Amino acid sequence: MRVLMLGWEFPPIYSGGLGTACFGLTKGLSHHNVHVTFVMPTGPSNVKGEYVNLMVADKIYKNKKITIRKVQSILVPYLTSQAYDQELSLLMKKDEGSKTLYGRDLFDEVYKYSQRIKLLASTEEFDIIHAHDWMTYQAGIKAKEISGKPLVLHIHATEFDRTGGHNLNQYVYDIERMGFHKADRILAVSNYTKNMVVRHYGVSPDKVEVVHNAVEFKESPDYKINTTDKLVLFLGRITLQKGPDYFLEAAKKVFDMDPSIKFMFAGSGDMEPRMIERAAELGISNNVLFAGFLKGEDVNRAYHMADVYVMPSVSEPFGITPLEAMKSGTPVIISRQSGVSEVISHVLKVDFWDVEDIANKILAVVHYRTLNNELKHHGSLEVKKFSWDIPAEKCLKVYQELIR
Repeated sequence: MRVLMLGWEFPPIYSGGLGTACFGLTKGLSHHNVHVTFVMPTGPSNVKGEYVNLMVADKIYKNKKITIRKVQSILVPYLTSQAYDQELSLLMKKDEGSKTLYGRDLFDEVYKYSQRIKLLASTEEFDIIHAHDWMTYQAGIKAKEISGKPLVLHIHATEFDRTGGHNLNQYVYDIERMGFHKADRILAVSNYTKNMVVRHYGVSPDKVEVVHNAVEFKESPDYKINTTDKLVLFLGRITLQKGPDYFLEAAKKVFDMDPSIKFMFAGSGDMEPRMIERAAELGISNNVLFAGFLKGEDVNRAYHMADVYVMPSVSEPFGITPLEAMKSGTPVIISRQSGVSEVISHVLKVDFWDVEDIANKILAVVHYRTLNNELKHHGSLEVKKFSWDIPAEKCLKVYQELIR
């Protein structure tokens, strides 16, 4: 079977969970003799070298069933309309010829990307189209129209997740709604996400299949961290959806009880400057480290350094990072407002807004060795059941039903 898969991030160059999920899913599909052609946006000529590194993904796989194709674009993961304008402005100053190549705004760029995919779909051989998240939905629809092949849309986040349900971008919502109704089948990463799509987008529940994410298992160094400091980790985009402000308010409460505990933000995002300011306002800036965006072994090192990992997401369709932390033997605290909370038990669960409860659970994990050891031991055992072959098999079943 041949799948035309559309996405906008892929290892080893990626910004978040979507790239990790795409890597794991395509690898899992390759185990079932599925040939995936993964088409993603790349940058303009002056930064092409960075994006060309994406071509090494097929070397990571060492598997001829996975092909990476590139089309010219400046779409990048988690790009906002404002960030696109800034990127385009910088590009124009360096290359006047870019004025005719790139869109006048983010949404025009998404449209142009869809037109390039339409052209590609008229020549590429495939049996089904699989598109990830809103930036690729128009492209998936164009590919379906030109080829007549079934379209599967994969939801990793909706506009309601990204904005917390406030100040929705109407254009993005309309693209999502159009995509959901034109798709032949929808894959949601959790029941939490499925219910949101049914409730907010008027989609029949029968059209939505839940395919939970998994985690990649590979050998990693056994880091030896010699420190007396206790470290609480937040790893993810520092943006509204991920609840960094609740993490920081809980940190203050923990600090008041035990000023020896340190906190680390590993990630970047639009709320990072505000979080730095807020840490100073709370008088805990000496205990809060902003490590910036981490990747590769630095991510593994952060998990191993941490005494507890906290994911206080306001609205999280799934959330792969808790699985990664559990795999590393790190105790985990997650919000109940996350899809991953549906499928894991050996963690502590909180409501994202309840900073008192978050603080109390952090203190309990740090100070009570029995609880800490239980979460480490049973968490590392529980996470072993998560294999990307399982979601890949569910996707394959959907593909087969659609092409009969």
